[in-house]
This record gives sequence, C-alpha cells and structure tokens, in this order.
Amino acid sequence: MRTLPPRRRFRPALLTVGAAALAVTAALVLPQSAGAAETAPVGFGAGTTGGGGATAVTVTTLAAFKTAVTGDTAKVVKVSGLIPLSGQVDIGSNTTVLGVGSASGFTGGGLRLKKVTNVVVRNLNISKPVAPADGITVQASTKVWIDHNAFSSDRDHGKDYYDGLVDITHASDYVTVSWNTFKDHYKGSLVGHSDSNASEDTGHLRVTYHHNWFNNVNSRIPSLRFGTGHFYDNYVVGADTAVHSRMGAQMLVENNVFRSTAVAVTTNRDSDVDGHANLSGNDLGGAATEISQVGTFTKPPYSYTAEPSSIVVASVTAGAGTGKL
Repeated sequence: MRTLPPRRRFRPALLTVGAAALAVTAALVLPQSAGAAETAPVGFGAGTTGGGGATAVTVTTLAAFKTAVTGDTAKVVKVSGLIPLSGQVDIGSNTTVLGVGSASGFTGGGLRLKKVTNVVVRNLNISKPVAPADGITVQASTKVWIDHNAFSSDRDHGKDYYDGLVDITHASDYVTVSWNTFKDHYKGSLVGHSDSNASEDTGHLRVTYHHNWFNNVNSRIPSLRFGTGHFYDNYVVGADTAVHSRMGAQMLVENNVFRSTAVAVTTNRDSDVDGHANLSGNDLGGAATEISQVGTFTKPPYSYTAEPSSIVVASVTAGAGTGKL
C-alpha cells in the first residue's frame, strides 16, 4: 500500500526558539560523539580488523598498489594521490586500504573483494567506475568494513554507463557500510545481484548501512535481495526510489532522513517476490512508502546507538566522507 505521511503543522517562531538552541548545541557536539565508533565497525561487520597493526606501506602508482594489496597476509596500504585505473583491482584478505588526506583514491574503476575475508576500505575517493566495474564490488566475501569514503560519478550519461558504487553479491556476509558519501549516480548500492540466486544467497547478505549521505543518487539505496539489511541514521536527498527490499529480504529502516525523494521505501517493485520492511523513527520528508509486507527483523543482533532523525542531517553532513578520520 502506498502511503503519504501527514503534513506538519506550522509552529510560530517564538515557540521554537528553545528547540532551535538545542538543535544548534546538538550539531556542535554530535560529530565528535558519533566519531567515537570510528576505530571499529558497528553493525553486521563488527569484528573486521583488516590489516590491524601491520606496518603501513604508502603507494602512489597503480602498479605499486596492485603489488601491495596482493595476498592474504596482514597489511595496511595507504594510497597517496588520485590514481586512474580501468576495471578493478583485486584486494587480498586481511587488508586495510586507507586514503591519505581527503583527495586520494581512484577514478575510472574500482576495487574488487572476491572470495576474501577481513578487509577494511576507508577514506578513499572512488569516482566514475565505468561499467562493468563497480566502485567497490564485494563477492563471496565476509567481514568487510567500507567507511568514510566518497563515491561519485555523474548523471550526464545513461544509467548503465557507470555500474554500482558499492555492490555486495554472491552470498557475501557480515558487511558494514558507514559514514560514506554517495553522489551524482544512478545505481547506488546493490545487495544480491539476481532474483534467481536464492540457493547461494539465502541465509547470507547481512549488511548494515549507517550514517551515509546519498545525494542525487537515483535508486538502490540500497536494493536488497534475500538478505537482511539494517539501514539507520542515513541521509537521502534526491532519490526516485531509495530503500528497495525484494525477493523475501528483511529490512529494518530506522531513524533516517529523506528529502526530495519520491519513494523512501518499497517492497513490491521489479521482482516476482516482494520483500519485507519495518520502519521506525524516520523523517520521510513527504516521500511515499510502498510496504506490501511488514518484516520480522525488528532488533539487530548487535549493540548500536541510533541517533534520532532530528539530528541525523547535522551529524551526517559533518561527519561523512573523506578527510574526517
């Protein structure tokens, strides 16, 4: 059923002075308190350590980067500068990839995590991943933390010119996507690549998205098949369809803010089998919802603190993206 939230009443300015003062105070304090979780992932990806305390290696060229991230021994690889690439670079297990400063990373392609475990990707600019490359592809991999990155392309081309910004497929599991910016793109983040992949994906694809800023991303924020997704404290601006639960997926959508968005959450589009969604504490900002099935996923199996939607915009816009670590 498609529903619209009730219109807010106008409140006289004199009655909101105290609330405004509290909001300013919260905006000043929240980025620091929210940042307390940055030393480790919160959510399904908890326990991911990447290269841990391994001695860091700094690279400035694609050739050096490819060599540095190969293999499964513990390693920390720092990327300095913006490196052009075509296609994707495979990342080994037990790896941390970390951008230097606020403008380092890759353009034209992306990173692939395939049949690996325990990988951290932080503080990278990843832009314009020309199809079939994604900004980050996670395939058949477990324990992944994607945090404080800036993903972008442009919407000057057709929707299939670029592929996904972060796609998680083939029974990948225990992933957290946090404090990233996603900007100017058509297909944001796909979890579960096909309606016909139930035998592999069922029981997997457990993913947490929190404190991400999706700005002018058309859809797949995220699109989830078969798995279990927790989407909380995110800020979504300018989407056609944002959260999309399908093929029996379970989504908990909690304390998010939606602006200039047509449909905030849908469970009944594009697949033969609907998904499930539970909504709690969201500020829909006039967006519709299309919830055909309310789900059973109401309490995640991990500890977390969800900020109220009233302070999400201040927190996310101050804290998400590169250069914030």
